[in-house]
Amino acid sequence: MLRDVTSKSARIAAVSASMLALLCSAAHAEPKVVSGPAADPGCMTPWASDTQFLQYPKKEGPYRIALANGYIANTWRIQMVKTAKAYAAQPEVKAKLKEFKVVSTGEDVPAQISAINNFIDAGYDAIVVNAQNPTAFGPVIKRAKEAGVVLVAFDNTLDTKDAINVNVDQKGLGVTWAEWLVKHLPNGGKILEVRGVAGTSVDTDRHNGIKETLAASGKKFDVTEVVGKWDDSVAQKATADAIATNGPFDGITAQGGDTGVVQAMMDAKHPFVPFGGETENGFRKLCAAHAGDGLMCSSAGTGPAQVAVAIKTAIAALEGQVIPQAVKLPTALVSHPDFKKDQDYYPDQSDNFFVGNSFPTCGINFTAQEIMGQTKENQ
Repeated sequence: MLRDVTSKSARIAAVSASMLALLCSAAHAEPKVVSGPAADPGCMTPWASDTQFLQYPKKEGPYRIALANGYIANTWRIQMVKTAKAYAAQPEVKAKLKEFKVVSTGEDVPAQISAINNFIDAGYDAIVVNAQNPTAFGPVIKRAKEAGVVLVAFDNTLDTKDAINVNVDQKGLGVTWAEWLVKHLPNGGKILEVRGVAGTSVDTDRHNGIKETLAASGKKFDVTEVVGKWDDSVAQKATADAIATNGPFDGITAQGGDTGVVQAMMDAKHPFVPFGGETENGFRKLCAAHAGDGLMCSSAGTGPAQVAVAIKTAIAALEGQVIPQAVKLPTALVSHPDFKKDQDYYPDQSDNFFVGNSFPTCGINFTAQEIMGQTKENQ
């Protein structure tokens, strides 16, 4: 009987010690709010004047870092995954990594959350995520924080201050495109808006920027919305259907899949009109080629290399450097008539390539060969 009591007491003590260790680890892992600037202020610009600066406890490397991507079936996401692999393979980055894992889960939000949970359970040091839904990640954000895992969201960011967010002003991009249409359509008119992936923060923010800017112009705009999923083939079909049922249009704005949108216009013999769109190489080639035919473009966006900034930020956090809780990245912008060959677009490169895929202030630059030499598959 005494032996049973002793054994039970030992088990309780062991469990208690484990729980205490976990609690201490979690408390130790929480970042401190500190004074700025960031350790790398040229790269990691705070989102706003009131953005907090954080400093995580320093961990010894090399590190295990994972990319938990959601949607993969478009050019931007494919290039993003390839860029992440290319960045992790660069010698100075590779030296800091024990392991770099990539998983894409599609549009299934629970599947993406499950993937993040699996990375937490497997003991990864940091997880970089392009969130499929900005508000559904509350429990997994809490788990990452309690486990001492650095969580960095980019592009489609997370609605929390318990993770690091890295992004461009997505709403501002919508404003830029809409302002281009307002400028070139002084009397208002019929607009085709080709949206992205429903439910994502990027689609919502860009749409709100477009909608609010058109409304604030005081001009009468009649907007037809279609879903293009930032994909050329999907956007081309959606545009073709819209032209057939609601066209012609006086102006177009598209969040992505822009090459397909222009191709649909050409196939339908729709007159070229002012267009506010993203930074695909194919789109910019068409903008340059048909500038004299009425296709007046404003091409603005951010290259998929923002994933590299997110990984760089995660490593900086693990190294105990001071970083902003929300990092604001610059956008790439060129507008008619300033499209320059071999600078703003590349005739010899694939249409399915986003231009402006570098952040020089972060020391992040890629050749097309570096990126295209990678695969989109999970690793």
